[in-house]
Amino acid sequence: MIDGPFRAVLPRYVEPLLEWYEARGFTPNQLTFAGFGVACIAAFFVSVGWSWVALLLWWLSRLLDGTDGIYARRTRQVTDFGGYLDIVLDMASYGVMILGFACARPELSFGWALILFLYVLCITSALAFGNLEEKRGVGHAARDDRSLRLGAGLAEGGETGIAYTLFLLFPEALHVFVPIWIAVLAVTVMARSLLAKKVL
Repeated sequence: MIDGPFRAVLPRYVEPLLEWYEARGFTPNQLTFAGFGVACIAAFFVSVGWSWVALLLWWLSRLLDGTDGIYARRTRQVTDFGGYLDIVLDMASYGVMILGFACARPELSFGWALILFLYVLCITSALAFGNLEEKRGVGHAARDDRSLRLGAGLAEGGETGIAYTLFLLFPEALHVFVPIWIAVLAVTVMARSLLAKKVL
């Protein structure tokens, strides 16, 4: 829900960072891989209980993820493979963090497994609905300039980042936050499926 407005304002504030990338000759795909690498390190720190370090690294990984596409468009390096890589490593980043949480709090293992299962359904439904909608020429025009068309939902990247932040800041409340996040993911899949039945 919050991803669209965030993407609209982010380019206004990252110009110095884009210049820094360009001065060092980075490619957009290198930034995408770097974002995933930092997320993996964040997940390690989650697993050993270093929550503040994990939180800072997680948001650094999201900054890299949020600016790789902007940088690609700025430097005219947009490719279909870059768009593919971005979404695959996004989901890998979300998943590896859940593995970190599962290592840190194994007593919630069923909840972590259910989250991963719902992530599969969320991304599958988003890609299937977004691309079938475009193929059939129904629905609205693309809402953003991403390489891949995604069906919007209640749980997207921004909401995932907020959920992980709450998990890290308030670990004593995980028994409350985890079921809420599962419910948000389930509602996302169900709402998108109902919309697909109506539109397609």
